[in-house]
Amino acid sequence: MLNQPPLDITMNFRQATFLKSAPRLAQCPDDTGVEIACIGRSNSGKSSLINTLCEQSRLAKTSKTPGRTQLINFYEITPECRLVDLPGYGYAKVSEKTKQQIQTMLSEYLSQRQCLQGLIVIMDIRHPLTPSDQNLIDLATELSLPMHIVLTKCDKLNRGPANQTQLKVQQMLSAYDKITVQTFSAQMGYGLEALQDKLSAWFRLPE
Repeated sequence: MLNQPPLDITMNFRQATFLKSAPRLAQCPDDTGVEIACIGRSNSGKSSLINTLCEQSRLAKTSKTPGRTQLINFYEITPECRLVDLPGYGYAKVSEKTKQQIQTMLSEYLSQRQCLQGLIVIMDIRHPLTPSDQNLIDLATELSLPMHIVLTKCDKLNRGPANQTQLKVQQMLSAYDKITVQTFSAQMGYGLEALQDKLSAWFRLPE
């Protein structure tokens, strides 16, 4: 049985601190408490989202080079609540051997990590639901993992097209259970409160 945080906990994402990086499942922190993992295609804005979420500019390292995150990075919000930054999938300037190692790492983490309560699936709003995204959604569905789709970089579109893209993604995923969708801009801070509310609700899941 999971060691869940109290239901009346108030999440303060500003207090998040880097905990450790792990190259494989065996080196992850103890499988207790609650973890919520951020995952997405390379260069989808994952590190920027984590920094904005936690209102810290340098908590997660950002890079314009796809594929820089090749380890599982853990950030502690409370002793029992962790945010996890998973390696990006899809295009990355790494060898085929490294790509396979990352794929194995992701599969093992998603399928075996008992304290994992949900996935924040990050997509560039200009390129949502790629085949790689769909493969991840299908895998997470098989594992009964709740997903919150975050369409990042929405400041790159006008509000009308951004809202239309969100609606289209919601319609395309309407057959799936446990999936919600929002837009987000790390640069403008748009969607920050909605994302913090979603994560706080997941961290408070009862046993």
